Amino acid sequence: MNTLLVLLGPTGVGKTEWSLRVAEELESPILSADSRQIYKGMTIGTAAPTSAQLSRVTHYFVGVLSPEDYYSASEYERDALSLLQELYGQYPVVVMTGGSMMYIDAVCKGIDDIPTIDETLRKELQEIYRRDGLDPIRQQLKILDPVFYNEVDLKNPKRVIHALEVCLMAGRPYSSLRTNPKKERPFRIVKIGFTRDREELYDRINRRVDRMIEEGLIEEARSFYPQRHLNSLNTVGYKELFDYFDGKYSLGFAIEKIKQHSRNYARKQLTWFKKDKETIWINLSDENQDVMKRVFALFV
Repeated sequence: MNTLLVLLGPTGVGKTEWSLRVAEELESPILSADSRQIYKGMTIGTAAPTSAQLSRVTHYFVGVLSPEDYYSASEYERDALSLLQELYGQYPVVVMTGGSMMYIDAVCKGIDDIPTIDETLRKELQEIYRRDGLDPIRQQLKILDPVFYNEVDLKNPKRVIHALEVCLMAGRPYSSLRTNPKKERPFRIVKIGFTRDREELYDRINRRVDRMIEEGLIEEARSFYPQRHLNSLNTVGYKELFDYFDGKYSLGFAIEKIKQHSRNYARKQLTWFKKDKETIWINLSDENQDVMKRVFALFV
């Protein structure tokens, strides 16, 4: 039976290199499940695979969209399943790796059937957000769907705006459409999670941020400054530097905020992923183990 081998874990844990090694051994392509690496130009800030890494293994969903493009987990589900159907004609195993929780769940479990959002409505709400901020959108969502309003992170513009879009398109509360059914897939799914001891993981995250700065993250972020209102750029690494460019932060403070927010995101990822009892975990801090041997033992 065809297999999707999912290698997941928090930011900074080392997924990219281990997925490359596994994919090379399997002679398999890699599907990226990263909601920011999918955009062009955001290479340093999203720790996207380098040119050398991309040359080692064929990758999909890396650097294929413009930051202006709207893209959702439901669209990723559709596109990834379509691509998998094609790839399984050539490869018995395909590797998927990333840390975007909703993208991984969309492919492995399926997500709710949400109506397609009219582009005119999407632009209208984005214009309200640009002009007046998030508060008027929050207030309208509170009226149309008080249940989801009390659940959602009200500081997350993507989630709040999307919920209101769905309410307006469907003519009913977004919460009433969220049934979370698990969909059956015509392939076997094996999930392996990578983790590390907390101090080591946080140190890796801090050092990676320092490397990003050395590699040109400030210049990359500055090139996107005119587009800072886009949802794709509401991303750790960019938003803190935008505040630096605006004079809200010193550079040193912005860099420390990037590190802090990256560590916070890693904790959030681990909390989400560890709810899934199907995932088998490997602690990369244990130097006495043969990681590849463990992966393939679990996989077989």
